[in-house]
Amino acid sequence: MNLSQITAFRAVMTSASISEAARKLGRTQPAVSLAIRSLEESLGIRLFERHGRQLVPVPEAHYLHAEAAEILERLSTITRTMRSLAGGHSGSLSVSAMPGPAAFVFPRFVAEELGDLSAVKISLTSRSSEQIEELARSQSIDFGFCDAPRAPAEDAQYHLDLISAECFLAMPAGHPLSSAERVSIAALDGVAMGSLQPGHRHQRRTLEAFENARVRFHGVIESQTFMPLMQFVRLGQCLALVDPLSVVNENHLASAGGDVAFRMLEGGPRYDYAVLSPIYRPLSQVATRVRAAWQTRVFALLDEVGAAPRWDRKSPSFDAHQDPGVPS
Repeated sequence: MNLSQITAFRAVMTSASISEAARKLGRTQPAVSLAIRSLEESLGIRLFERHGRQLVPVPEAHYLHAEAAEILERLSTITRTMRSLAGGHSGSLSVSAMPGPAAFVFPRFVAEELGDLSAVKISLTSRSSEQIEELARSQSIDFGFCDAPRAPAEDAQYHLDLISAECFLAMPAGHPLSSAERVSIAALDGVAMGSLQPGHRHQRRTLEAFENARVRFHGVIESQTFMPLMQFVRLGQCLALVDPLSVVNENHLASAGGDVAFRMLEGGPRYDYAVLSPIYRPLSQVATRVRAAWQTRVFALLDEVGAAPRWDRKSPSFDAHQDPGVPS
């Protein structure tokens, strides 16, 4: 018994004649008759009594019709589900982002991108960049968004896409340096600064930039992430060189209430973000769609705040055809 036979059988059961069933199916009458005969032969039972051009179903045919209806409905459901999966509109998604983007920008993007969540199961976590790298290495997530790894090994077990962008100097609104569109590093000589912890790639680059400019970096507070630093900036206790997505977060949340200003820093370091995708964890269509859309969104957000974003073409999984910011 096959699908073609069941479909023909159901059409005959719900039609006044074989010719009507053939019209419903868009098939010829002989083809429908052959399908019915083949079905009867495969089951070893006659399903219809033939009276001229009419087929009268026997009692057993009514039992088969009820079962066939359930089979075809189940098949229809599976077909719809598979089409939805293929289109990236259903399935499961396991993603992780570092604390800054995970506070607002990233979950907001996921919610907007997926829309109706009735057909998607989401696992969204906030982890440190090191933890996200380990999740990607262990094939435990579909993709993660974090700071660029310090020195990814050749056998890191994940694909790496990098996006680089300019950093911003965060200062209290009304600070003397806020009158300029861009601030020179020389203007920060001895100024109280909040910073990330010493081992962070961004902090190392910041200290190198200050050293190269022969400017003294005066750190007064260290934090694991940028978000806590913003509170000290807001109270006028320090300035901080922050990543551009922190600026995006502040703008979207409007939590600063206008009491924090952001300015570009001349000669300052750029900030590197990473999208990590496990090598041995095949992505579902929905995960593939969301990852690509997130990369595009990040680039657009960075461009909107004037951070001059660019893709790292040395990234192992970089594809110039998918680069929204680099002409092909």
